[in-house]
Amino acid sequence: MPDALLELEDVHADIGRHHVLQGVSLVVRRDRVTVLLGRNGAGKTTTMRTIVGLVPPAGGVIRYDGQPIGGRRPHEIVRRGIGYVPEGQGIFATLTVDENLRVAMHDPAAGAARLPAVLDLFPDLARLRAARAGALSGGQKQMLAIARALVNDNRLLLVDEPSKGLAPIVVDHLVAALAAMKARVTVLLVEQNFAMAQALGDDFYLIDDGRTVARGAMSDLARDEALKRRYLGV
Repeated sequence: MPDALLELEDVHADIGRHHVLQGVSLVVRRDRVTVLLGRNGAGKTTTMRTIVGLVPPAGGVIRYDGQPIGGRRPHEIVRRGIGYVPEGQGIFATLTVDENLRVAMHDPAAGAARLPAVLDLFPDLARLRAARAGALSGGQKQMLAIARALVNDNRLLLVDEPSKGLAPIVVDHLVAALAAMKARVTVLLVEQNFAMAQALGDDFYLIDDGRTVARGAMSDLARDEALKRRYLGV
């Protein structure tokens, strides 16, 4: 596909003796938000971890910007311009907001130049730059985790379950921040909150038992009650 930034073709992956991914295929188009959906245990997080090299692929092809990246080490993959925000945030609780942002920068000078634009997306973080990250609210911690990925020159951002455990009003703020971010970076989003997925997504892929089972426009999935009921319990 000419506008593809990331492509997975029949990707397989094992965790221990478990064959978790059994044929995941998807395309993330440039300048869009692609949402990866499925029930708990379907293989969504393993897909994300396989893309960034934390789980080695056991088969299939992963291409980023037309080049194969499957089997490369995580640091080699992220240096190509892929940011990863894992479930659980991965911030440093004892460091300040500002220190968390600076320690994440691959190139300190370039990262510092990008920092004002990143903080424009997250006013709470701009206000709390001197605060310890561990003292932030759950929503602020999630925003910090995303901001850490944006201080680098990433063209693709993988975001895993950003709304998990957050109150509805906090989710609304997070949706607004991610919507503003869409103009700056291509996103692959794993999200169980269907309302959030619908608000942000352009394209969707559904996986079940480690396989891609459906794909299309997010607007079409929003109208397909049978598909949502079968694979998402919505």
